[in-house]
Amino acid sequence: MEKRRPLIAGNWKMYKTNDKAVETAGKLSGLVSDIADVDIMIAPPFTALAPVSEAVKGGPIKVGGQDLFWKEEGAFTGEVSTAMLLSAGCQYVIIGHSERRQYFGESDKTVNKKIRAAIDTGLIPVMCVGESEKERDGKETFSVLDKQVGNGLKDFLLDDLDNLVIAYEPVWAIGTGKTATTEQAQEVHLFLRSFIEKNFGNVLAQSIRILYGGSVKPDNILELMNMPDIDGALVGGASLEAETFAKIVRFQK
Repeated sequence: MEKRRPLIAGNWKMYKTNDKAVETAGKLSGLVSDIADVDIMIAPPFTALAPVSEAVKGGPIKVGGQDLFWKEEGAFTGEVSTAMLLSAGCQYVIIGHSERRQYFGESDKTVNKKIRAAIDTGLIPVMCVGESEKERDGKETFSVLDKQVGNGLKDFLLDDLDNLVIAYEPVWAIGTGKTATTEQAQEVHLFLRSFIEKNFGNVLAQSIRILYGGSVKPDNILELMNMPDIDGALVGGASLEAETFAKIVRFQK
């Protein structure tokens, strides 16, 4: 089967004021303006979403939110709705990132609600899953992922998940400089694809994009992308510099 269209996504986390975000986005836009065979997404902080969306308009870069809340509106101080993300120019939203789980009480149950909200309003959800170092050392990787994906997608129907993206991010490799070997990453991606096939059928399993995240850099992107079940990357620190991220988008060292 033909390889799925790659998606390279950059999560800017809590970095960059509006001016810096727009400057980086503009520079990146120029560096990747000729790319037509890779989908590109950047997720700046909420405060910079609208100006960054304006800065990349008309080019290949799409914009995503780093999180959302599942209610349409209401007395939820500090939260952001799907309508707010859409009005700021977003097409994607990251859900269940390990930092949200670790620091802000994100659970599989809230991930499920957020994915539902995203899908119902036309945002493309990037659902993050991954095990801790302790869980990997305890040989619990697959049971952890089975639970995260199973609970995260509970009560969804096949037709709901056409645009779902899954991002596998081993927690022990985020911001640590450690990276799963290509064989470790491929093994987990194959497991996730098999989970989707078992629960939602072969058609979705073959079309769904599963990204790898965790210290992705220009040095390792090509090797990762050569794996049959790795369809792109969710990049953290290396996405903050336009030149570095452009190399990753091109699978270049």
